[in-house]
Amino acid sequence: MNKNLSKTIRWLLTGAIVVLLVIFARTINWTSAWHSIRNASLPLLAAAIGVNFLSIIFKGVRWWLFLRAAGSPSLSLAIRATIAGAGLNNVLVANGGDAARVVFVTRATGIKSSTILATLALERMFDPVGFVILLVYGVIAFSLPPSLERWRIPAELSLVVIAALLTWFLYAARNAKPGDVAEARAHATTWWGRFKAYLSGFGVAARSLASGPRFLGALLLSMGAWITQVLTFEYAAAAAHVPMPDAASLAALLAVNLGLLIRATPGNVGFFQFVFALATEPFGIPRNDAIAVSLLIQTLQIIPTTLLGVALAPEFIFRRDERRRAEALAKEMEPAVLGGLSQEGEKLSGAPSQP
Repeated sequence: MNKNLSKTIRWLLTGAIVVLLVIFARTINWTSAWHSIRNASLPLLAAAIGVNFLSIIFKGVRWWLFLRAAGSPSLSLAIRATIAGAGLNNVLVANGGDAARVVFVTRATGIKSSTILATLALERMFDPVGFVILLVYGVIAFSLPPSLERWRIPAELSLVVIAALLTWFLYAARNAKPGDVAEARAHATTWWGRFKAYLSGFGVAARSLASGPRFLGALLLSMGAWITQVLTFEYAAAAAHVPMPDAASLAALLAVNLGLLIRATPGNVGFFQFVFALATEPFGIPRNDAIAVSLLIQTLQIIPTTLLGVALAPEFIFRRDERRRAEALAKEMEPAVLGGLSQEGEKLSGAPSQP
């Protein structure tokens, strides 16, 4: 598609969404919604913030499973970079925080960016896998609105396809050949050749990181992340004194993630409230209460994560310079250290030292 045409379509879509949100906002009793927010339970809000951060930590541990195999064993680094990326995702469009995660870990570890990108691609792959499992479970275990029930057959078929693809990926991992990448890089003389070599490195790294135990661990952590998101919705509703059944919280989470595949606005502000209200309305949740709960959810998801994520970003940005200074200092000290060790060795062996 032509680049200008694609940009025009995106702007038209964004404009249509904004108009729709304005029309929707005119139907809300904002005084009532603000009253629910102002009288929210602080302990339950704290619990919602806690389980929301736990969801991010689950994702950080999931990424660490692949980073450790790639040569970055620090669990703390994986979690901090994940939090930083999540915070930046709230202020950047198109999930720009994920690209920052690759840059952060590459700077901190010195590992090739293609390898770090492969670990991130594998880690993020389990988000939709966990979502499809949650969707299949939801439509089987609960009576969800028709807008979600119609996804039952596609979700079940997707689950079968996902299982087949993961099995094939594990089988293909046995044929990964790092030597082919080294040869491609050695013969790359043009930008296109270097680009193909980069993609080859990405593919080989992704296949070499794939294993049954890692995939199983990543899947379990993904389900933990999704479950804690459901709990975040439930605690936020309880904090706003809005009785919301488990099915309503699950339906809201599923609908929000189905409707927000593309970030229309930074942090999905506005559109999130629209989808949340529509998803919970069949469960008897008044629109004003649904708006209050959705505003609480976005507040506790965006503000604490963004503040902490932005605060962590400079640590990774400047870490590369610190590592370079340390390496330069080590190189400067290396001759003196080796000379001292040589003299000590000659003294111990009884041989005269050379001036």
